[in-house]
Amino acid sequence: MATDGYVQNIWDAPEWNPGGSRLVVHDVSTTPPVLAAELAQAWAEIQRYHAELPDLAAPESLIGESSSACGAELSFERLLHEAVHGIAAARGVRDTSRAGRYHNRRFLAIAEELGLDHSEEPHPSSGFSLVSLNPEARRRYRPTIERLQRALAAHTVATTSDTERSFRGPAARHGSSGGGVRVKAVCDCGRNVRVVPSVLAQAPIVCGGCGKPFRIPEVVAAAS
Repeated sequence: MATDGYVQNIWDAPEWNPGGSRLVVHDVSTTPPVLAAELAQAWAEIQRYHAELPDLAAPESLIGESSSACGAELSFERLLHEAVHGIAAARGVRDTSRAGRYHNRRFLAIAEELGLDHSEEPHPSSGFSLVSLNPEARRRYRPTIERLQRALAAHTVATTSDTERSFRGPAARHGSSGGGVRVKAVCDCGRNVRVVPSVLAQAPIVCGGCGKPFRIPEVVAAAS
């Protein structure tokens, strides 16, 4: 299988897939499985320093996900922001209000523990959501940041490349592969995620609780 050297190194390195069964290699020119693996690895690196951080059940769900309150662009800084919410949930701390948009001082306190700063007064509508990496955290996670940036760049190239002779489906034509209508997908243990059907079709999203893939119930699929 012909790939560029960077992608080939990811799949060949044993530390990326120690179990050898969860990652399914598709045509890597589409790269979502590769990027999902990098997101999972970056999350695991955060857990090295913050053991109470829960596992990331579905890293694929972050690809194409946009949140004006938490950050519209996927990056390590955005991933660390999501980790703040994960630790808040593990501690039973209510770190947001106004339907999850306003990030309060409890969010900020945990963010500072993880190496995120907010040097200005809170935003009127989103509070302390616009946090950024402090110098110490940037040094600590530099290899992880650089690795994730390369994976994100490869993903962007693969998903935005086009030619005059290529046909793009409706999801790609209208830019809805990551921002389209989301439906509920469930797993056997009853957990659920909101996902764009076209994203779920690219590769399985596996539940971290039961190990089974999330699926869109037939009644929902029929309605959509």
